[in-house]
Amino acid sequence: MTEDDFLRAYDPAAFARPALTVDLVLMGLRAGRPAVLLVQRTQHPHAGRWALPGSFVRLDETLDGAAERVLRDKAGFAPAEVAETHREQLYTFGALDRDPRMRIVTVAYLALMPEAAFAAALARAAAVAAGPSAALLDVPWSGEAGGPVAAFAPGDPDRRTPLRLAFDHAAILALAVQRLRGKLDYSDVAFALLPEAFTLRQLQDVHEAILGTSLNKPAFRRRMLDRGWLAPTGAREAGTSFRPAELYRFQKPL
Repeated sequence: MTEDDFLRAYDPAAFARPALTVDLVLMGLRAGRPAVLLVQRTQHPHAGRWALPGSFVRLDETLDGAAERVLRDKAGFAPAEVAETHREQLYTFGALDRDPRMRIVTVAYLALMPEAAFAAALARAAAVAAGPSAALLDVPWSGEAGGPVAAFAPGDPDRRTPLRLAFDHAAILALAVQRLRGKLDYSDVAFALLPEAFTLRQLQDVHEAILGTSLNKPAFRRRMLDRGWLAPTGAREAGTSFRPAELYRFQKPL
């Protein structure tokens, strides 16, 4: 038998197959805290709960293509914005009971945006979903140990009532924070949360927001400058009532 003969005789229904989805952790900073795009489900299962935007993967598209479609259709991104957004696969979640409908495996993506662009994305997503679309994250564990992550509405800054999350999305959010914390010190991931030109204070704010702790200012700045990742722009920030700080841009190490 040739391979062509085998393929013609092959029965794709011989083995039960799980469904495949992608879920998107679109994250930025809001009021100095990590925030994420969530949408409230209007249909069962878990109607009324809050979920990461996601979609079933079509048979004619790649995983990356499905993630890009979610950005366009559920977050209102233009094609150029999709291309510019930092995006990476986070993890594959395949617990047997993660979805009550059937066996569904999801590939989670982490997408990061600077604060101003993130705020604009939330506004567009709210229009697409016809409702609120942002949540502040509360990470009650330090370091990279991992643990539960709670989400709160922006109108609940005192964190009185956590949002009820659908499926295993609390675990997906926890791993997203853990991944960011783990990569922060050796990769350029922090710069995806900053505008093209930024101050050292803004860079430290990003690190502190993700790590959930204060950092020593002189030591942090010395470490960042010694890496050779920062290039002075020759410009200073505008609109300040004090001495304007110097602006830098990220430069890839040679």
